[in-house]
Amino acid sequence: MINHIKIINVPVRDQARALDFYTEKLGFTIITDRPMDKKQRWIELRIPKAETRLSLFTPPGHEERVGSFTGISFHCDDIDTTYAELSARGVPFEGPPKKESWGVFAMFKDTEGNSFVLSSSKG
Repeated sequence: MINHIKIINVPVRDQARALDFYTEKLGFTIITDRPMDKKQRWIELRIPKAETRLSLFTPPGHEERVGSFTGISFHCDDIDTTYAELSARGVPFEGPPKKESWGVFAMFKDTEGNSFVLSSSKG
């Protein structure tokens, strides 16, 4: 049976710019970075302490996905501290964390305009 998500794809226009964002701003580590064809590389990143990997790749014909809401939600233990640290690194947030009945969240974008959720069960 299925036991985890192996890779989540994030479509990007500029792989070098996106790679810098995810490694320098978010602190992900490079697992794989190799040429695929004349246009793109296969880039796989790891979130520290997580099994799920993130790929920075846009399949041909799916360029319209770049710059949209991804539906991806990243979790952290302390959203206020994480929000402050990421904001200081230049990660653009739509606003400060908001409290809801299910937890706390904040929305941010990468260099390609893709939107993500940062969430925590406590603020």
